[in-house]
Amino acid sequence: MSSLVPVGILTPVAIKIGAVSWMPKLLPQIEKWDTRLQRVSSGRLSALDIAGLPNITLTVPGRKSGVPRSTPLLCVPQDGGWLIAGSYFGDKRMPVWVLNLRACAKAEIIYRRETVEVSWREVTGSEREQAWQRMLAVWPNFAVYEKRTERTIPVFFLSPIASGS
Repeated sequence: MSSLVPVGILTPVAIKIGAVSWMPKLLPQIEKWDTRLQRVSSGRLSALDIAGLPNITLTVPGRKSGVPRSTPLLCVPQDGGWLIAGSYFGDKRMPVWVLNLRACAKAEIIYRRETVEVSWREVTGSEREQAWQRMLAVWPNFAVYEKRTERTIPVFFLSPIASGS
């Protein structure tokens, strides 16, 4: 599992910051800052990149508006796809992207500057537990977030859709 452990220079700092109890209150400001950073860098840089963490930008249509919404997310590459978790720093609210993803059949991600169309499925049961352990190896704070909330943090597996499918 050592290949899953982040190796970015700033990753240990990010892990410490991500675990602080007041972090969920800063989510709106963090999201705005990260959006600006991505805009200024033409999508080449996000807060997760600076932290040295594997990440995607997930784009799904809003379930009510149909307008595409993009969200940078920590991911764990696995079996040619990606694991993602709707943790929202352990906030009691479900992330909006989770609700939007559940309302659509497919999504689009940007991973390492490449746009990929993906299908998705929510991981449950013992498969979720195995996926959760893999995710904890990359981002130990998922355990902190799990303790902060009463909701079950959803885990999704995203699979690339072959061109022409």
